[in-house]
Amino acid sequence: MSKRALGWRVGAVASCLVAGLLIGVLHGYANGQDVGTRSVDLSVVVRDAQERVLAADAKAAALQQQIDQAAAGDVSPQVEQARAGVDALEPAAGLVPVVGPGLRVSMSDAPRDSDGNYPAGVDPDDLVIHQQDVQAAVNALWAGGAEAMMIMDQRVLTTSAVRCIGNTLLLQGRTYSPPFVITAIGDEAKMSAALDAEPGVRLLLQYVDKYKLGYEVTALDEVELPAYDGPIRMKAATEAGR
Repeated sequence: MSKRALGWRVGAVASCLVAGLLIGVLHGYANGQDVGTRSVDLSVVVRDAQERVLAADAKAAALQQQIDQAAAGDVSPQVEQARAGVDALEPAAGLVPVVGPGLRVSMSDAPRDSDGNYPAGVDPDDLVIHQQDVQAAVNALWAGGAEAMMIMDQRVLTTSAVRCIGNTLLLQGRTYSPPFVITAIGDEAKMSAALDAEPGVRLLLQYVDKYKLGYEVTALDEVELPAYDGPIRMKAATEAGR
C-alpha cells in the first residue's frame, strides 16, 4: 500500500472519530432531547422564573403594606395591657421593694479562744455554720409563710440557691463570711413556729448548746427589703390555659 493511500485511510478514521465525539457531546448537551427544541425549553424556563419573581415581589409588597399599616396604627392599648400584666407579677417575682413586720435570724460559728484557735479535741466541722444550716432556716421561713426574704444584703427568691465553701457563704455570685443573717417579712408567729419545727434547725440547736455556735431570732416590727436585682432564668414554660 502506498503512503498516500495509507494517509487517506488514517485521515478517514480520524474524521470518523472526531465526528463521533461531536455527536456524543451534542447528545449530552441536549440531554437526550432534540437539539432543535432546546431554545424553546429555555424560553419556558425563563418565563417561569420571571413569573415566580413577580409573584414574590407582589407578596413582599403586600407584607410591607401590612407592616406600614401596623406601624401607623395605635398599639398603645396592647402595650399598656402587657405592661399592666408585668406590673401585677412584679411583687410575686420579688422585683419590687417590700416593707412589713418580720423576723431576723442570725447564725455564726463557735467562738475561738484567746489565741484564735478552736478548742482542742473537737472536729472543726462541728464548730462552723454549714450550708444545710442556712438552708434549713430559709426553708422554714418560706414554709412559715414568708412573703419576702433577704440573705445578708441580697433579696432572694424561692429559687435562689444557697452554697457554702467551708464557712463562707456563696450567694448569687457574692461571698460572705459569718455571721449569716436572714431577714424575712411575714407573720412572726407562724415563721417562728416553722423554725422551731424544722428538723435541720433543731439539729443546729444541739450544736449551739454543745459548742456555743451563734443562733439568734429577733422579731422586727417593720423592715424594708430591697427589690431582687439578679438575673431571672426561665427553666420551662407552657402555653397559657393548658
